[in-house]
Amino acid sequence: MTISNGTILGPSYGPNVPASEASGRQCVQLTGTGQYVQFTAQAAANAIVVRYSVPDTADGVGTNSTISLYTNGVFAQKLPVTSKYSWRYGAYPFSNTPGDGKPRNFFDEVRAIGLTINPGDTVRIEKDADDTAGYDIVDLVDLENVAPALTAPGNSTNITGAPYNAVGDGVTDCTTALQSAINTAAGKIVWIPPGKYLITGSINLSPGTQIQGAGMWYTTLIGSPSLYNTSPSSRVTLNGGGSSISLSDFAILGFLNYRNDSEANDGLGGFYGTGSTISRIWVEHTKTGAWIINSKGLVVSDCRFRDTEADGINLAVGMRSTTVTNCTARGNGDDCFPIWPATYTSQTFSPGLNVITHCTGELPFLANGGAIYGGVSNRIEDCLFQDIPYGCGILISTTFPVGGNIFSGTTFAQRCDVIRCGGFDPGYQWRAAVLIPVRVSIDFD
Repeated sequence: MTISNGTILGPSYGPNVPASEASGRQCVQLTGTGQYVQFTAQAAANAIVVRYSVPDTADGVGTNSTISLYTNGVFAQKLPVTSKYSWRYGAYPFSNTPGDGKPRNFFDEVRAIGLTINPGDTVRIEKDADDTAGYDIVDLVDLENVAPALTAPGNSTNITGAPYNAVGDGVTDCTTALQSAINTAAGKIVWIPPGKYLITGSINLSPGTQIQGAGMWYTTLIGSPSLYNTSPSSRVTLNGGGSSISLSDFAILGFLNYRNDSEANDGLGGFYGTGSTISRIWVEHTKTGAWIINSKGLVVSDCRFRDTEADGINLAVGMRSTTVTNCTARGNGDDCFPIWPATYTSQTFSPGLNVITHCTGELPFLANGGAIYGGVSNRIEDCLFQDIPYGCGILISTTFPVGGNIFSGTTFAQRCDVIRCGGFDPGYQWRAAVLIPVRVSIDFD
């Protein structure tokens, strides 16, 4: 990027500073009016994601602001930025109290669609006079050429039609409408057209449930900012409850601003039996992106797990022959892609033979990129793990209890890129880029 009067922070590799949690361990701080970063688009795009950091408030509650987007030197729009869902302090599981010191989780992301960017256009992120944050730190910018919204598939029932009458305005509560559509779909696909659908409680997915949206940029199940941190029962949670479930092409946007391990996870959860798929789902600002149990042959593909308080996607109790492929996890508060054959509840399937493949994990503010904690012949392969500031790129370990599901067979971590991983965390001390015990075959190309 071209930098105009901003300050480059980093490279840094120590804990509790923004540059260490930035991609490439560098970022740019804009403090004055008219300061910017700018780059040339290499391909056509109509959508943008900016990873940024703005200051917390003295009370740790955070505040909202904006930053300005320009294309070819012409103002395009304001991008909303906030510190309400970043900045954690002290020791695990961390707090929102600045006085606890040891800050981490500096960054958040904002996305926008509807732009017109051609190859060779300049894209600028600028701090203008009416962008009121004390400073704006810019880490990275993703450009994407998003395909048009999908249309309703055949054999589907539309939740905006009678008798459900959901309204995708982000204000009308659609919890009952969505649950009713699932309960009465009778073999049809539950179709959620473009819009923001307010969800204020858990959605239970019965066997055979099929839900499809218009795309992760177009259909959003959004939580209530005023309710989200008052009770786990008021959050966006899709709970799998059986086999042959299919979820695809929508986003889940939460507003969680703390971590409590005794509370239920939001995002994607539950069990998916056999014959289930989860595809092209974007999950953000939840406790975990996905915490899945008791599933065999589940395929999770093309999903994005962003800025969660805990894991990206955890394959936990009773997971067998499950594939997680072509997914990304960024800015998570725990392992990006863990396989943990836990036993806190009964397991339906013998855990093992799971694979994390062709996935990218980066920039968690705790823990590791890919991790395997036990089970039979699990694999992490053909993945990219980069900029893991407090943990390992790949960890294969007995860190957590697994009952009788100890390592057996051959556990593989192969053909992965591990870049700028490993570092110091005050809780775990120094961590290697790759940490491996016995009975592991490694092939890094």
